Amino acid sequence: MQILGNGHYPDGKCMAICLWLIVMGPVLAYADVYRLSISEKSINLIGESQTAVLADGSLPAPTLYWREGEQVTLQVTNLLTEQTSIHWHGIILPYQMDGVPGISFDGIAPGQTFTYQFQVKQSGTYWYHGHSGMQEQQGLFGALIIEPLHDHQPVDRDYVVMLSDWPRADPHRSMARLKKQSDYYNFQRRTVGDFFTDIQKLGFWETIADRLAWGDMRMEPTDLADVTGINYRYLINGQAVDAKQIYLFKPGETLRLRFINASAMTHFDLRIPGLKMRVIAADGQPVMPVDIEEFRIAVAETYDVLVQPQADQAYSIFAETMDRSGYALATLTPREDLHAPIPTMRPITLLTLADMGGAHSGHAGHQAAELHTQTNDADQQHAEHSAPSAQDHAGHEAVGAVPPAHVHQQTHIDSEPAMESHALLDYKDLQATEANHALMGPPDREITLRLTGNMYRYIWSFDDTKFADAEPIRVKFGERIRFRYVNETMMNHPIHIHGLWQYLDNGKGMYNPKKHVINVKPGQTVNVDVPADAEGEWAFHCHLLYHMDTGMFRKLIVEKAEQRHE
Repeated sequence: MQILGNGHYPDGKCMAICLWLIVMGPVLAYADVYRLSISEKSINLIGESQTAVLADGSLPAPTLYWREGEQVTLQVTNLLTEQTSIHWHGIILPYQMDGVPGISFDGIAPGQTFTYQFQVKQSGTYWYHGHSGMQEQQGLFGALIIEPLHDHQPVDRDYVVMLSDWPRADPHRSMARLKKQSDYYNFQRRTVGDFFTDIQKLGFWETIADRLAWGDMRMEPTDLADVTGINYRYLINGQAVDAKQIYLFKPGETLRLRFINASAMTHFDLRIPGLKMRVIAADGQPVMPVDIEEFRIAVAETYDVLVQPQADQAYSIFAETMDRSGYALATLTPREDLHAPIPTMRPITLLTLADMGGAHSGHAGHQAAELHTQTNDADQQHAEHSAPSAQDHAGHEAVGAVPPAHVHQQTHIDSEPAMESHALLDYKDLQATEANHALMGPPDREITLRLTGNMYRYIWSFDDTKFADAEPIRVKFGERIRFRYVNETMMNHPIHIHGLWQYLDNGKGMYNPKKHVINVKPGQTVNVDVPADAEGEWAFHCHLLYHMDTGMFRKLIVEKAEQRHE
């Protein structure tokens, strides 16, 4: 019997139905009716009361535990004075149940209840969140854990580690400020002192050329994030750093940590000093195990890792923001009274003109030397670890079947202190555990999408056209579409397609990893294959909330094969 994350069992009628199903056989192992209510609640995370939008009054929302094959019935009641919605992120379902107002349904009006119904056809770590206005950033998000029919990875303890950014200012006000001044929250801009330091390092004319190039682009090399830590508190499972959240273990146990980035605008660089992590799943899908010491988790991504702490000591789960303006923190510990020291934050890593080369190759300042101010070699390596190789894979055909890499059968994960040079997860390290023969041969169609924006006006878009002015993207059911994402901006863009999987072309052929979010770095081109295997109208957008809200959004329509659009 499944229960809601807040410990509430379904009603008696449903329990009777479930018992009958269990007696009759395993065709439908679960048929619970889940219920969530959306309402406002006053909370205090910044030293003063603020209004949050929460499910069942909880930040984050209750963790939902489902089972592969389960027939889900979930009733969501809106107790707000405005429309609300819930989107089941990464879940394959009928498009009418996807939860995006104006795309897949009308939304949930105040005082109304909407019933989601669909069969669960997958397993793994996912999440759910609001898709109306700024409600997602106001607290409407929760974890979603789907148990497989056959668990191939038993562990001693299983924990959810849900990262988020909590705004100090009302998100609508933050958006208005960015519209008026796009660098309003950039408190890390270079100073006059940095100018003279760069002259000493690079020379006068090289430094002048660099400053002119950045000025021409109307941006700063510190523009790693639109909104920085000065406006955010960073949370783990709804708790700020001063809550001193803990996860208990006994030395020698194997722990599964399910990392979910439920932030609206923040990428995190995550490490557990003194412990190696073994990545076993990305975006809910199993991957060949990869031992690492650190990884970057983009907005809306999920990663499952295994750790095996051997020592009777505490370890910090340390999630630095990509722009080094803050961090989230929790502790793995054998005892409730034992906390690990807080790791030292690393210096900010600046963008370089080389980073922007793909998007701004016409700028005269491109011949200037790359700047490494406020960084070191380790940090420079770190800045490049989060996405596929800088190589443009546009001409790469995913036709070969790369056999799975050799898997080390030893179950023990070394717990020696982390090396000075971090072992960083790269997208190119991700490899599916099973071959997908549908990826053989050329795609049926290729569609190039330019990721575009005007930082000066704070407008984001695909192909320089915001959603309100754009035609839907139309594909036929059964086609395999190759999308080519060309990032012409200075920002990372985590691209999410609802209802369909993206197979990242990272050189693994039929073993290319299957993801629901693909982070595209500044100036980079990334290819993904998308089988159009679910009819309907789907949202297609950057998962940075403010980017989506200002126009980096499309409707993707998967038509029946026999349909013809005039």
